Amino acid sequence: MPVVENARASLGAIGVRRLIGAAILFSVFTNLLMLTGPLYMLQIYDRVLGSRSEETLVALTALVAGLYLFYWLIEYARGRVMARVGARIQAELAGPVFRASIERSALKNARDRGGVSDLENVRNALSSPVLLALFDLPWTPLFFLGIFIFHQLLGWLALAGGALLIVVAICNQVLTAKKTLEGARAGGAAAKFSRQAEHGGEFIWSQGMVNAMTSRWTNMQARAVDENIAANDWTSSFTAFSKSFRLFLQSAMLGVGAWLVLEGQLTAGAMIAGSILLGRALAPVEVIVSQWQMVQRAMSGWRDLGALLDSLPEREAPHALPVPEAHLEVRSIAVMSGQSRKPVLSQISFEIKPGEALGVIGRSGSGKTTLARVVVGLVLPVSGEVRLGGATIEQYGPETYGSHIGYLPQEVRLFAGTVAENIAQMALNPDPEAVIEAAKRARVHDIILKFPDGYDTRIDEADAQLSGGQRQRLALARALYGNPVLLVLDEPNSALDADGSEALNAAVTQMKAEGRSVVIMTHRPTAISACDKLLVVEAGQVAAHGPRDEVIKSMMKNAGDVRRVVGQGRS
Repeated sequence: MPVVENARASLGAIGVRRLIGAAILFSVFTNLLMLTGPLYMLQIYDRVLGSRSEETLVALTALVAGLYLFYWLIEYARGRVMARVGARIQAELAGPVFRASIERSALKNARDRGGVSDLENVRNALSSPVLLALFDLPWTPLFFLGIFIFHQLLGWLALAGGALLIVVAICNQVLTAKKTLEGARAGGAAAKFSRQAEHGGEFIWSQGMVNAMTSRWTNMQARAVDENIAANDWTSSFTAFSKSFRLFLQSAMLGVGAWLVLEGQLTAGAMIAGSILLGRALAPVEVIVSQWQMVQRAMSGWRDLGALLDSLPEREAPHALPVPEAHLEVRSIAVMSGQSRKPVLSQISFEIKPGEALGVIGRSGSGKTTLARVVVGLVLPVSGEVRLGGATIEQYGPETYGSHIGYLPQEVRLFAGTVAENIAQMALNPDPEAVIEAAKRARVHDIILKFPDGYDTRIDEADAQLSGGQRQRLALARALYGNPVLLVLDEPNSALDADGSEALNAAVTQMKAEGRSVVIMTHRPTAISACDKLLVVEAGQVAAHGPRDEVIKSMMKNAGDVRRVVGQGRS
């Protein structure tokens, strides 16, 4: 299914217009039924009390009870419908939004910019009373008209008061939008810093940085609190004024109505009914003003969702291709830095045939990691192409291409779940035999059996029960899951001991024996022992390329040169 092109257009596409139409239809009846109270009071004061007829009182009361029962059923249905509108939109957009957030994070390196939280804000607004108040707002003129029917003076008083409340609502939007946004940004920055501190808790504690980090976070949090308090003060002032003014206006309506009764220009029933109509007319305005921050978050979230989904290309499912041969071709790859627009890689070309392993070595910052990201499809080159089995990445599509390769990045990330689920790449129904096979190929099976619950042991990203080497070997098993034809390893032995390095070389050797291919980005000599070819990268360009022993000999002027070429830090 292609990514939704536009979030706004999807509103009609996912079948919620009928539900919203039903809610609007229900709103017609609920607002008409809101006339029950004023009409009942009018009849009580002008007919029942004057005629002193108990039968009329009983009949009117029974009719009103039935109407209010009908109102309760319709209002209940209206709330249920809108709750389902929010749930339907969230259910239909949740998958595309989550996928788009992952794609944006992977390909554009943009994180902590909403996405799922924006969708949640939209759903909350759709399920809240504020949207129903927006449906009720068009009926406000009808109630004002009813007041005018009673007496023009009451009508003009109500209209002037309602106009003032609408002006207050507009001022609330204009004056608080920027402050609310600033408060949200400051709060988001503080929350992001807090998450970073939690992830680096061990380092912070060991380096005596707790006080400094606490002070820094406290300052960020204090700024966020100040910004939110400032926004809340403005919003609260408008909300409090709207509520108090509405109460005053209803009292003023009673006062003016009483004067008109004394003058003989109005009946007592009309006086009470006019006050009730005014309260009903202004109720939606008060709800909207009091919950305007929720409306702002929802509108901002809706715009951001549209921008998120529109920023990513719509993809048609490519024609299905068979499992490719383990033949990797990288032709004239060039990658530019996103900020400085300087070349990170320039004219990189190499070829790996089935059963071969290529070692990519070079100084720190030479472009090894960027090259690995190009091969796995995370970085799009400005020129050149990557072909696996003769087809480009685009011809496979990201999902299919990813199923043919195994990738072990420098920074190992595990996810909340069991060991087996992490090895199985978080599949909902993992193949137990394939999980164990991958673990055995990474020589981590025996280690897993020593965990408290074996393969069912629950872990997460920051699990302290796993050492760096264990995490890296679990990640290697995950890369080997599903028998990929191409294995891309970026500094795969940075946290491995001698046994781990031996297990890594054994996995590479087995891949080669099965006719698969391997690319290893490394700076450790032990990692290239199983490589058939070497590619030396310097400043984003190929410095040497060929059979491993020939490349080493050509660059070996002395032992120091070997350490300089092979023993540099990670890119």
